[in-house]
Amino acid sequence: MNNNFQKRNIETTLKRYLGLFPAVALTGPRQSGKSTLLREVFTPEYTYLTLDDPIAVDYLREDPRGFIKKYHERIIFDEAQKAPELFNYLKIEIDNDRMNYGKFIITGSSQFNIIKEITESLAGRVGSLSLLPFEYNEIPAKNREKQMLLGSYPELVMRGFAGSKEWYGSYITNYIERDVRSLYNVGNLRDFHRLIFLLAARCAQELNMSELASEIGVSVKTIKAWISILEASYIIFLLNPYHKNLGKRIVKRPKIYFYDTGIICFLTGATSQDNLERGPLGGPVFENYIIAETLKRAKNTGQNMSLFYFRSNLGIEVDLIIQNTDTAELIYTEIKNTHTPRKKMVESLMKLMEIEKETVQIPPLKISGILVYRGEESGPMYDGITIMNYKKFISRL
Repeated sequence: MNNNFQKRNIETTLKRYLGLFPAVALTGPRQSGKSTLLREVFTPEYTYLTLDDPIAVDYLREDPRGFIKKYHERIIFDEAQKAPELFNYLKIEIDNDRMNYGKFIITGSSQFNIIKEITESLAGRVGSLSLLPFEYNEIPAKNREKQMLLGSYPELVMRGFAGSKEWYGSYITNYIERDVRSLYNVGNLRDFHRLIFLLAARCAQELNMSELASEIGVSVKTIKAWISILEASYIIFLLNPYHKNLGKRIVKRPKIYFYDTGIICFLTGATSQDNLERGPLGGPVFENYIIAETLKRAKNTGQNMSLFYFRSNLGIEVDLIIQNTDTAELIYTEIKNTHTPRKKMVESLMKLMEIEKETVQIPPLKISGILVYRGEESGPMYDGITIMNYKKFISRL
């Protein structure tokens, strides 16, 4: 094993899935460490084959039976979306030996393509997981303080963030020119690039497609399609509003977040932690960071966890609601970019908790509240509400 390899939290979940399904699909953004993880942990038990290699793809297309005969057992097919014809042959192999679990591991950098092929050819035969950039506790301790500003991508982290500006510039350019242009018909790439910049400046805000369409000069339909592309490519994710039993006067638009806050900081020009924390995006980026870390933990552990936010027309707002079906918990979470906790910060949270406790929960849920902030003090704040330093929060998720 490579001495520089950083163990990933998803490894346990991935091994469990390989004992439950004939095949496992591992998706995630480019450079999130999928290939490294699979090669370091699963070879030589599995044969590793990348379909980024045109010779391998030509072999599949010219002699599919010969290809499958050679690669029919314990194979990692990396970047499988490059050869969509592979999936029909995998279906045949799996159906001929259905109880042989863990035969194939399939990876891809685009949810669109992989999910489409799985839905059409491998439905019910594949367990799906996502590998995102490093979680906080996957990062070497000496580099954790820079994560919010400089990001979580493994290559950057493991070289101490040297050349991060150049790395992100190349990543975004290559993402647009290589992935988007080859996989999707986005029309004007300059306008698509501009959308990414605008979304970075609006992180942790409600997604207003009409406003974005007007500013860029394209249709709402185009913005909707481009948002879907960014979601499928693991650049952004949407947080839906929570509305169960809480009345009709609620905001129903999703909020926009990035999987990696380093991209936001690069695009918006944040050059230091102090500059970020004190600037206009300090609060939104801090909120984005906490919610992205929560999502990473849910995906890495395979927990049945749903994330929401709440905002009403009456001004009641909670940044994050964590509904964990596995532990029967409902956790209302307020996220504040401050070192000083105050009661007014949790007033909305307290109101929502009170409403939720008055409704009938089937099954019953344990309801609690947390104020996540930058201060060092942690512990009880008010009845049912805890204050917690953000590092402790993301470490204990």
